[in-house]
Amino acid sequence: MNFRKKFQAPHVGFQIAPLLDILLTLLIFFMVTSVTATRETKMDLTVPTSDTSVAATRNVGEVIINIDAAGQVFIRNAEMSLPRLETLLAQVAKEYRDQPVIIRAAAKTRHENVIAVLDVCRKVDIWNISFATLPGKGAE
Repeated sequence: MNFRKKFQAPHVGFQIAPLLDILLTLLIFFMVTSVTATRETKMDLTVPTSDTSVAATRNVGEVIINIDAAGQVFIRNAEMSLPRLETLLAQVAKEYRDQPVIIRAAAKTRHENVIAVLDVCRKVDIWNISFATLPGKGAE
């Protein structure tokens, strides 16, 4: 006996609700990641220029240390003292041995403030350090 002839599922057709759910989820994901990416840097810093600067790709989890012209140190717009920075970087270095660190110092920052941050990085054994610059007039 064939009982399947009497039971047929109705043809549903094109469903737009699941498509809208996926699009909304993607939109939220990209909005959150773009906000996070802009918060990592202190936006009112004017970094120095370099004729040989090369645009580097961003690494996941890199630490960006901002130093303003007054010598104040910021990470994600939170002001840090040098001992607090050392504690934070020590925790990061303990978890991630090859942690990249980018130092964004303002063009008018005193040299001793940058050296103080470099000393903190050296104390906690962070060696993967780079400096942020803007391309100069001679850079391509």
